[in-house]
Amino acid sequence: MKLKIILRSEFVTLTADMASHDNPDVVERTLKDKEDHKEDESGGFLDKVKDFIHDIGEKIEETIGFGKPTADVSGFHINNINLERADVLISLLVHNPNPVPIPLFDINYLIESDGRDLVSGSIPDAGTIHAHGSKTIEIPVLVVYDHIRSTYHDIKPGTIIPYRVKVDLIVDVPVFGRLTLPLEKEGEIPVPYKPDIDVEKIRFVKFSFEETVASLKLKLENKNDFDLGLNDLDYEVWLGEVSIGTAELAENSTIRKNDVTYLDIPITFRPKDCGSAVWDMIRGRGTDYSMKGNINVDTPFGPMKLPISKEGGNTRIKKEDEDDDDDDDEVAFFDIDFLMMQRLK
Repeated sequence: MKLKIILRSEFVTLTADMASHDNPDVVERTLKDKEDHKEDESGGFLDKVKDFIHDIGEKIEETIGFGKPTADVSGFHINNINLERADVLISLLVHNPNPVPIPLFDINYLIESDGRDLVSGSIPDAGTIHAHGSKTIEIPVLVVYDHIRSTYHDIKPGTIIPYRVKVDLIVDVPVFGRLTLPLEKEGEIPVPYKPDIDVEKIRFVKFSFEETVASLKLKLENKNDFDLGLNDLDYEVWLGEVSIGTAELAENSTIRKNDVTYLDIPITFRPKDCGSAVWDMIRGRGTDYSMKGNINVDTPFGPMKLPISKEGGNTRIKKEDEDDDDDDDEVAFFDIDFLMMQRLK
């Protein structure tokens, strides 16, 4: 009977009735203690299993080396910039610490300025990062200034505006699953303005009917909020409807921001090919002139090629004793001997 009591608790009452000389309280307490002991043993066993699995997981993770990838915006380069657009290249450096390659699903990017969206886009299926490797991902972005100025009227040409690049890099990592890595970078980008150009004076160095050498004094006004390092200039000048010459000038100088600089540039032409335009100037009637070209400059944001142009200027010959202060529409000054002019008539 005692064997039954120890093994099966349902016999406790029966045993107590059949053997009144036994103590039922002792029997029930013994069974209860044994059941509690079993529960303690069971709970301890499960805890030990959990701890074992956790330890094994950590060991596996440490051994295999799974971890979250890291990324950074390593560069924001303006490859080309002019009055219409800026070609920007955003560089991302991504590092994969895992023993297996991880795929890049999507790259979402946004360039904003003071909370205003300038340009955004997405690149799907951006490739794979090799195991324990790094990869530089380049995102070409086109910033169109007309779009910016038409959307945000307070952004003026010649200004420098702040930018913030936001990139969401979406990757799929074993153990962790699909992750989004948010990246940011701040800086400044210009909205360039073309310099104003004017012909202050034209001085003849050599004057003949077959070949005339002159020096043009150009006025260049930089209306940008940044300096322009002038490397070279190419230009063409018209008197009336006739082109009197083209040239290129390599002259290094700096045009300070919101300032004016002057350049003396040579030009050679044949007066007999210019028709009535030269004769109108000689007779004091004046003639229209125009000038077009480009300047290549260095800026804090990279090199730029900016157009220069002057339309609707007017020139005339001044006598030696006339006031040297030029009016805006009478900007040419010719040091030509009067006898030479008479001989050319």
